[in-house]
Amino acid sequence: MLGELEQVVLLSILRVGDEAYGVPILGEIERQTARSLTLATVYKTLARLEDKGLVASRTGDPTPQRGGRRKRYYALTADGRRALRESLAALRRMTRGLQVGWDHP
Repeated sequence: MLGELEQVVLLSILRVGDEAYGVPILGEIERQTARSLTLATVYKTLARLEDKGLVASRTGDPTPQRGGRRKRYYALTADGRRALRESLAALRRMTRGLQVGWDHP
């Protein structure tokens, strides 16, 4: 089962789409969760997910706006999609039938 931060990062990659690299991933996490993370935390999580084979990265072309540096783009692998789907399904099963507050005023 994936950890919460791993789930959030994977979901953020899906939301950002083809242009998913560190800054937009972090921005999406902050917008969707109101959670404040550092870019270093996001990159550490991305590295861990890549080591597990759940995301793959590719290097983009250098840009003058970045002083000639390249961006590293991320996408979920088939294993990453499967792990996310299974992890979210497990959470739904765990909460089914519980009154944890969001379904009751």
